[in-house]
Amino acid sequence: MLSKALLRLGASAARHPWRVIAAWLIAATLAVLAAIAFGGRTADSMTAPGLDSQRAAELIERAGTGQEGMTAQVVVTPLDGAATFFDDDGARTALTRLRAEVKRLPHVLGTSDPAGALDAGGDTAVRGGLVSADGRIAVVRVQYPDQSRLSAEDLDALVGLGDRLRAELPLRVEMGGNLFYAFSDPDGGVSELIGLLAAAVILFLAFGSLVAAALPIGMAVFGLTVGVATMTVLAGVTDVPTFAPVLGSMVGLGVGIDYALFVLARHREYLAGGLDPHEAAGRAVATAGRPVVFAGGTVVVSILGLAVANVPFMTVGGLAVSIVVLIMVLASVTLLPAFLGAAGPRLGRAGRIGRALRTRKPGRLARRRHPAAGAAHAAGWRRWIGHVSRHPVPYAVGAAGLLLTATLPVLGLRVGLPDDGSLPHSRTERRAYDLVAEGFGPGTNGPLVIAADPTGDPGVLDRLVGAVAADPGIASVAPTHIDRATGIATLVVFPTTSPQDKATADTIARLRTDVLPTAIGHGPARAHVGGAAASLSDVGRRTSERLPVFVAAVLAMSFLLLMLVFRSILVPLKAVLLNLLSIGAAYGIMVAVFQWGWGGALIGLEATVPIVSFIPMFLFAILFGLSMDYEVFLLSRVREEYLRTGDNGTAIVEGVSRTARIITSAALIMVAVFLSFAVADDPSTKMFGLGLATAIFIDATVVRMVLVPATMTLLGRTNWWLPKWLDRMLPRGPVGTDDTDAESTGEAPRPRLVDR
Repeated sequence: MLSKALLRLGASAARHPWRVIAAWLIAATLAVLAAIAFGGRTADSMTAPGLDSQRAAELIERAGTGQEGMTAQVVVTPLDGAATFFDDDGARTALTRLRAEVKRLPHVLGTSDPAGALDAGGDTAVRGGLVSADGRIAVVRVQYPDQSRLSAEDLDALVGLGDRLRAELPLRVEMGGNLFYAFSDPDGGVSELIGLLAAAVILFLAFGSLVAAALPIGMAVFGLTVGVATMTVLAGVTDVPTFAPVLGSMVGLGVGIDYALFVLARHREYLAGGLDPHEAAGRAVATAGRPVVFAGGTVVVSILGLAVANVPFMTVGGLAVSIVVLIMVLASVTLLPAFLGAAGPRLGRAGRIGRALRTRKPGRLARRRHPAAGAAHAAGWRRWIGHVSRHPVPYAVGAAGLLLTATLPVLGLRVGLPDDGSLPHSRTERRAYDLVAEGFGPGTNGPLVIAADPTGDPGVLDRLVGAVAADPGIASVAPTHIDRATGIATLVVFPTTSPQDKATADTIARLRTDVLPTAIGHGPARAHVGGAAASLSDVGRRTSERLPVFVAAVLAMSFLLLMLVFRSILVPLKAVLLNLLSIGAAYGIMVAVFQWGWGGALIGLEATVPIVSFIPMFLFAILFGLSMDYEVFLLSRVREEYLRTGDNGTAIVEGVSRTARIITSAALIMVAVFLSFAVADDPSTKMFGLGLATAIFIDATVVRMVLVPATMTLLGRTNWWLPKWLDRMLPRGPVGTDDTDAESTGEAPRPRLVDR
């Protein structure tokens, strides 16, 4: 039985704490050393097999034009706002020097020459898209090889050169391009520290003890160190997306502290009941650790299910985050009981500050000294749950109506990828974006690359150029480049709208379905639309298409696992539906904030943006797994009470009220951790932070404390209905639970649930 194994594991770790702590120290040291020796830097590769943009990239790679590689752009303007490159010889000389120094950087294949275009004449410069019509803004486009031959050092070299030239030249120098997108360091650091500090405060208020508050934090830091180091090693083998460390830190801190909180709360109950610390730690791991293992496994399986999208960067990102979650689960059942054993009986007492805080309310200290302190603290929650249970219909209807209303904005969900125009003005990418949009139009920030193989139809290129240039969504078409060896042609075209604008996605779709097929006809030639904007649009469409399949698979898996754990049909069905409500409400709030701009200023959002294409699927995987933490923790206690008393009403009131304080504290910790990331610069990080925080808050309040007791009251004893034939088929092994679990942990015998 799982409980017996966890009992032995927890008790052994508590009896030999320093051995276990030393083993974790060695593991953390080895992981960090491996990351230093073999690790790599994160990098984004927004491609997927079978997409039209991927076919375009393959054609460009065959041609060997270099346009399949990474790009950057250096945008400059004279420091004297009235000066132009047309009439300022000093600015023109500085521009020539800047281009020469950029060209000498490692791995640079070539650069555009705005100074040469100026010498050829103003009209030519404007047509080439290198100098703005008013002569105030010039762009040096930098071509690099493909991403596999580059690293973050190339970005560092370009940024370092820009910093030096700003001090030496009479130019304002800004930089952008997909080199920044691929190799910029993800947000983190400060956000993680803020989240940890907030978690420490909440833990101290929950337990009134500095020691008790420090243990979950210490465990989470250990686990996060090993997890992020392992992720870095993985980045040395394959492309790990830049959002993975940020998301791994968010989820890792949240679940790690939550899992530790569940086990620590049960450990303190056993200490208050008179057990010695070693036995209390073993029993805490056996009882609270079982839901932790199940919930953590659900999170991991849900995230690994992202592979159904067939988008490699999502699959690898999910794997990286899953590794962090698995390490946190392992730490919860090994490292944490070692900490509990080392702390001894002190965890059963509040510290001086905690006692001072508690004695401000009459009677609180006396209740704390009573062995049934946990029950006394649950009195307020018991009154609330009892009130909800006496009025289940209005509370169920009202709460469900509230969540459905919050879900309505999802009908206007638009996926895409925020461009550099959504970054804060403090970032050079944003300033470069604004200068380019001002000088050349917004579409210049997101050029499309059309790759054409004119085999068998030599006149097709002229038709293609004419048809593309005539499209209302295209502002201009650069001169066609034809590779002599392969005959493959590439056309760089500039839309009239910005990369994140819906009109740009419509233009890409129109080119593929109407413009290009009409120009090519039924001949053997073929053409595909590529470029960063097209790739991101394709990934967004694929994830949207695969989302229903993924959601159905996660729902089915969760239903089956909950049915195994709780031996019921209606409990898992209710859990699935309520989790869908909370996640839907979180999606709706994200749309209202990021697409409609409601309250965006509160998190530093400077412009409305579409929802990042891969975030809805990622959020669903993570949130459905995390919501199972609370579901399993709460329902495990309700089931314990039902098996003990056989009374559904008593089980609901006692089970929910006894877990309410812990679930509320755990939710506050998660919300604090996630919200600390919602104020990061990157819009994707903001979306992850706000989406996770909103869903957890809704799940722990409206769902767990209102909808769960209301619906379980309405269902009555049928909550635990399971046909006999199905009960005989379901296993009672490591996943399924039965009454022997109570015996394995030393709990009082409970009557077996009678299936009807």
